[in-house]
Amino acid sequence: PHSPLGQFYTSLVGHPLPFTFEGLLFASILYSLPFAVQPFATAFEQIDRRLLEASWTLGVSRLKTFFKLMVPLAKAGVVTGFVLSFAHTLGEFGVVLMVGGNIEGETRTVSIDIYDEVQALNYAGAARTALFLLAISYSVLLAVYAMNRRVWALWPQK
Repeated sequence: PHSPLGQFYTSLVGHPLPFTFEGLLFASILYSLPFAVQPFATAFEQIDRRLLEASWTLGVSRLKTFFKLMVPLAKAGVVTGFVLSFAHTLGEFGVVLMVGGNIEGETRTVSIDIYDEVQALNYAGAARTALFLLAISYSVLLAVYAMNRRVWALWPQK
């Protein structure tokens, strides 16, 4: 909050980032971004360059080509990147506790709840919560794999 960037943010919204949902969201995005880069890069690299050139020769701007052509073609990789980042962030503990703290109703997450249950020696409660977190993670990943399988099945084979 004392850096120039932190002071600028505080002057814009009226409160600092630490121990807020916004701060937690920002830190989680920064922390998990590397997990999205590889699927994003792979998806965009697989787009046939001739499609882009055809779009440009027809007078479509690069920005419109990106949003109307490239993003839909790379949708599977983009969704995969976001889901991998989400799944990674879902169980994150260190960044959440350091940036967001453990404020009930504001920055408390499932991983922090598991930590609190273990600290209270409620291992059964911690195990139930961890199982719930595991079920959510697997469900999200299975949904992405199913979506990608369907997308790749439609892709023309060489």
